Amino acid sequence: MVKRNIVKIDEEKCNGCGQCVNACAEGAIKLINGKAKLVSEIYCDGLGACIGHCPQDAITIEQREAEQFDEEATKEHLEKEKKQPIPIDFVCPGIMAKDLKPTSETDTTEEKAVGDVTSQLGHWPVQLKLVSPQAACFKNADLLFVADCVPFAMGNFHAKFLKNRSVVVGCPKLDDAAFYIDKMAEILTSNSVQSLTVIHMEVPCCSGMTNIVRKAIEKNKIAITFEDVTIDLKGNVKNKVIIQN
Repeated sequence: MVKRNIVKIDEEKCNGCGQCVNACAEGAIKLINGKAKLVSEIYCDGLGACIGHCPQDAITIEQREAEQFDEEATKEHLEKEKKQPIPIDFVCPGIMAKDLKPTSETDTTEEKAVGDVTSQLGHWPVQLKLVSPQAACFKNADLLFVADCVPFAMGNFHAKFLKNRSVVVGCPKLDDAAFYIDKMAEILTSNSVQSLTVIHMEVPCCSGMTNIVRKAIEKNKIAITFEDVTIDLKGNVKNKVIIQN
């Protein structure tokens, strides 16, 4: 045992999204019973490449007595992992299959759209990766930052949220969170944004949208509050919270 830097995972904060597992090149982290866990100290080099990929800030580096990092054992571990079948006993909550058919005649979304619905989209592009922070659509805008699954789940998204607002969309699970933080900060600091609303699905990994905005605001000391809206898998508004920084 030696005193060295090693990963520490706060299971209370961990939502089981699995982003840290993909980010760990040494295979030191696995999802066990829906939580990220360090499977062996000898596989962890203590560099913390996984930290920036955790949307919940559940991973830190601590200095404590631990077994030394073993590069040869790690290589053997990774080779064995390649040969292992993909485990099927755990499914990330964000990709778990669900039957969304109504269970009764009254089990429907909050509003029903009848006939053709006019698009309320006022600008293009909408992907956060593609928009220019200086685009005219952001000047004095009421801005939506939306998880890209939301409009598919919510039939009345255009009428309820998008009308007369600007929008950027992205996925906190599949895209680069660090890039999103910097891009959102640039949009907010370059424009007199009148209001900001974050809309995401109820699945755990999607809460990374909120975390991205928090970090963008904190990192650049931006004076703005925002509304955080959670949508359930049937397209209903599950929760609304005003977040002050």
